Amino acid sequence: MGRMPGMDLRIFTEPQQGASYDALLRLAQTSEECAYDAFFRSDHYLVMGDGDGLPGPTDAWTHLAGLARETSRIRLGTLVSPVTFRFPGILAIQVAQVDQMSGGRVELGLGAGWFEAEHRAYGIPFPPKRFDLFEEQLAIITGLWKTPVGERFGFAGQHYTLEDSPALPKPVQSPHPPIIIGGGGPRRTPALAARYAAEFNLGFAGPEAMRPGFERVRAACVAAGRDPDSLVLSAALALCCGKDDAQVRQRADAIRRDADELRRDGLAGTPDELVERIGQYAELGVSRLYLQVLDIEDLDQVELVASDVVPQLEPLRRGMITFT
Repeated sequence: MGRMPGMDLRIFTEPQQGASYDALLRLAQTSEECAYDAFFRSDHYLVMGDGDGLPGPTDAWTHLAGLARETSRIRLGTLVSPVTFRFPGILAIQVAQVDQMSGGRVELGLGAGWFEAEHRAYGIPFPPKRFDLFEEQLAIITGLWKTPVGERFGFAGQHYTLEDSPALPKPVQSPHPPIIIGGGGPRRTPALAARYAAEFNLGFAGPEAMRPGFERVRAACVAAGRDPDSLVLSAALALCCGKDDAQVRQRADAIRRDADELRRDGLAGTPDELVERIGQYAELGVSRLYLQVLDIEDLDQVELVASDVVPQLEPLRRGMITFT
């Protein structure tokens, strides 16, 4: 096999399962102290599966605004915000403001939305043709951010119309915060990623299951006249790491998951197993992993990966390691 690219590790949480701001803050600050690249969260309002979801969900951009002022280095973002939750002009203002509050550390994951039950639960419209909303929101948000100060922005689409907008405020990052697009759609998703995204994300599957999706988006970049290597490829994977097999299974039981299934479709095992598994994703061109931490109180697991996995990746980060 050839040389492997660098690999960034990011902590990714699912607060709709029930999380207080304080618990999420502890995890975010621990992630920063342990030198993870970023702290990301889902953007959902309703618990999924079994459980009561107490104390309830936290709003993604309200939560990230708080973290922006209580962290100093780690990057912050959503994976992903549904276009059904917010009007594009409002979302552009929110993200730009949190980017200012963080000193330019925000990233926006944006998607069409899929979880109909949460929309019913909180009275949010759930239209059938959400992908058209998604495409228009990408055009509007990036258009607002890129409009020079002093000029005006307008947009006339099927779903949104903006007239004579001052296109303010501006984010700190130029031309705008990185946009993340993901999903397994065979045609429109890769095309939109090639046009708008800094990063393309797939999740919760083994390396070979992800290969076709990454190949499609790279082909879409070529078709759009974009260098495929300019698009970051990333994967989101459920994390279950233990010092030995017994601890792996203990942590799997704690999140009500099967350890063998997590080893197949996630990132599970001992630190040495994780390093080998990360190598398999890196061979696909993946250079960023989102470690889905389902037990947000288990700070020891986050620290274990930082102490026993990350040092083994340092040669990988410098492009000095090969896997066979």
